[in-house]
Amino acid sequence: MQTTEQSKRRARDREEVISLTQRLVQIPSVYRPGVEGGNEEKTAHFVADYLNKLGIETHIEEVVPGRPNVIGVIDSGKPGRTLLFEGHTDVVTEGDHDQWDYPPFSAEIVDGRMYGRGTNDTKGNLACMITATHSLLQDKEEWSGKIILCIPCDEEGMMIGIKHFIEQGWAEGVDGAVICEPEENQVCTTQRGAMRIKLTAYGKMAHGAISWSGINPNWRMARMIVELEKLEKREQQRLGKHPTLGWPSITPTILQSPVKGEPQINVIPEQCMTTLDVRTVPGFDHEEFKKDLQQIIDRLAEDDEDFRMEFEVIEDRPWTETDKNEPVVQSVAKAVEKVTEKAPVYNGVPGATDGTFLHIAGVPIVTIGAGDRDIPHQINEYVDVEELAETTEIFRETALHFLNEKDETN
Repeated sequence: MQTTEQSKRRARDREEVISLTQRLVQIPSVYRPGVEGGNEEKTAHFVADYLNKLGIETHIEEVVPGRPNVIGVIDSGKPGRTLLFEGHTDVVTEGDHDQWDYPPFSAEIVDGRMYGRGTNDTKGNLACMITATHSLLQDKEEWSGKIILCIPCDEEGMMIGIKHFIEQGWAEGVDGAVICEPEENQVCTTQRGAMRIKLTAYGKMAHGAISWSGINPNWRMARMIVELEKLEKREQQRLGKHPTLGWPSITPTILQSPVKGEPQINVIPEQCMTTLDVRTVPGFDHEEFKKDLQQIIDRLAEDDEDFRMEFEVIEDRPWTETDKNEPVVQSVAKAVEKVTEKAPVYNGVPGATDGTFLHIAGVPIVTIGAGDRDIPHQINEYVDVEELAETTEIFRETALHFLNEKDETN
């Protein structure tokens, strides 16, 4: 049963997190190259000003022109663990405004739901982590160690923000990280890996009516795609369906021919290109997969003297798995149980997050946050305002537990 003091605090934090989420969503931060203000800069500076007003030590670091990271540091002055909360400032395109029931950057609240791009992924959760930290400061809670608020740019792209954060040394000494993403407040200890690969088949341009005078790269790419489908089925049979992440997948996405210049129906193109979105699960070896690709190319070339193909790995993000006994996972689970009065539900993240690179840097990660898991990037994106309030309380309790629990390793 809540005390009067707890009820007042939760009401206070609820009001703040709803207001902060609205203000964040109302600042568009879709990355649009070459468009003035078409990036995360305004949102980042708003957040930095907000943290400064709370008395939090704040750093702004420009990753590339117009795209800054914001880092907040709250040091208790007492030795102890370091806990990191991470939430990005960028959002994906809003698409056609006419398809939205409410303007995508209005953050309107209707029947308990706030609508707008970023409400769910992940400005709502960014507001939760800031509000939770402010709540600790307002109540002068006692804790040891340090809290770092990591607020990077470009999570939806190549994740240059979190990479820069790590390169600048901010992840050093971090004992655990909470990745604030829409997961229905489920405790997610695994993430699918992701590989982005570009495949290019080379041919010889010629007249379509005189096909024997050219080399058609499209036939070669078609054979490659058929082989990739076979490889996907073999990997799925070998690894099975992961209990939280589902099946590994190899998905051709973009198919383009010619790669440069105008297509013409009576012209055999010189090149054909496809991209692969490869999603991996524990047990899927990324290096072995690259070898498999090359072996397929070599085998197809043995049967066709005109077969020429190469691939380029654009991005390589490994799958991650955090032991449930890690202190940061235990702290989140206990916070969920305390706030919701229900046993925590464990799950996995279907895609990669900024946490992927923190994991590579040696930081134990757990992903949790407000928002329906199926809503990110959709038209009419929304978040339930009561879930924002619940998530704020979970983050608050996570920090208190993690930073006050004795670390036997110290």
